[in-house]
Amino acid sequence: MSFVSDLRAVLRVRDFRRLFSTRLVSQFSDGIFQFAVVGYAFFTPEKQTSATEAAVAFAVLLLPYSILGPFAGVFIDRWSRRQILVIAPLVRGSLLTVAALLVALGAPDWCFYTAALAVLGVNRFFLSALSASLPHVVEPERLMLANAVTPTSGTVATFIGAGVGYLLRLAFGSGHGGTALLLVASGLIFGGSALIALTMRRGLLGPSYDPGLPQAREALRNVVTGLADGARHIVHLRSPAAALGGMAAHRFLYGMTFVMTVMLYRFYFTTDAEAGLNHITGVLATSGVGFFTAALITPWATERFRPEAWIPIMLATSGVLGLLLCLPFRQPGFLAAGFVLGVTGQSVKICTDTIVQRDVEDAYLGRVFSIYDMLFNGTLVLAAAVAALILPANGKSYTVLTIAAAGYLLSALGYRLLTTDAKPRTPQEVTR
Repeated sequence: MSFVSDLRAVLRVRDFRRLFSTRLVSQFSDGIFQFAVVGYAFFTPEKQTSATEAAVAFAVLLLPYSILGPFAGVFIDRWSRRQILVIAPLVRGSLLTVAALLVALGAPDWCFYTAALAVLGVNRFFLSALSASLPHVVEPERLMLANAVTPTSGTVATFIGAGVGYLLRLAFGSGHGGTALLLVASGLIFGGSALIALTMRRGLLGPSYDPGLPQAREALRNVVTGLADGARHIVHLRSPAAALGGMAAHRFLYGMTFVMTVMLYRFYFTTDAEAGLNHITGVLATSGVGFFTAALITPWATERFRPEAWIPIMLATSGVLGLLLCLPFRQPGFLAAGFVLGVTGQSVKICTDTIVQRDVEDAYLGRVFSIYDMLFNGTLVLAAAVAALILPANGKSYTVLTIAAAGYLLSALGYRLLTTDAKPRTPQEVTR
């Protein structure tokens, strides 16, 4: 069944449409916000961005998802999820207003980044509540379809929001005042998701009352213990462990390449901040097309190859094509590389999702996906920190490009060696 037909099937359910609309509006707003942060950090004419500041920006954008993610469920299983979807946008809007004022008044960068970190922390709870609410608005037999279409649609909405953020920046201006207006626009649009959430009954999205539910303090301690249990469990499963390793390797190497690309467009290809932003927007666009292309081709590819074969193919493709396209240090090569890394990165993620869901016991699945989430975002932050130590001021680094290419090829080889004798577990084995 195609993506479009899957989406059409689940959209027939009224409450799903409302929850889905809440997600799309919120992630569209998130795209505007993320573009505002990137523009402020890297392409504001008043600022001279360094690779270190790039690492800080990545930490702000991703650490809430890595650190707060595993703990969000403790509260989402105790608070009304519909109320979270109503109140969180109001809190986020207030924080965005504060962030906008800080930017407009020329406050120190750390003030802005602190406010941005709080905004994304709230967003982590919001997105977790959306995911936990999904089983309450679709029939069990359609849950797999809903899980397949909602993340892809939400990410596409984020890319579109970033594009709208770019257009708004052209209208508002590239200075601090323009960034402040972008933040206000993001907050107002995000507030629209609260209005949609209000159309759903308060008790519709759960959680169901459970008198045996442990106290929040005990549950928080259990999260830490559960993560350790999940890590011990995954170590003994060769195929899922290798898939998580391959995904983490791709994210780390992609992160180094992306930070290098940002610095190149800011200081090497041009020294004009606005021109650099205009040009790098093309790389983000080709990456988005690559992401969507992966969603179309990966199901076809994994019907002909096992996911265990497709992952190293994608890793090796990243290494070979990434080096060939970027080595001349010309802008068209980086546009093409954006598409290639979009396809390969999302293909590896889809395959990793499939392998983890297929081979990990259901009792451990939530904990393993929490580890997955931490690896997915944390490795990108680590990559930005490493790149900050290596990159020159203008971003042009044969060293980083060579490390990325060699790392992709070694990851592909290591993955193949780890999974040569691994066999997928049957559904009966998984549920035992």
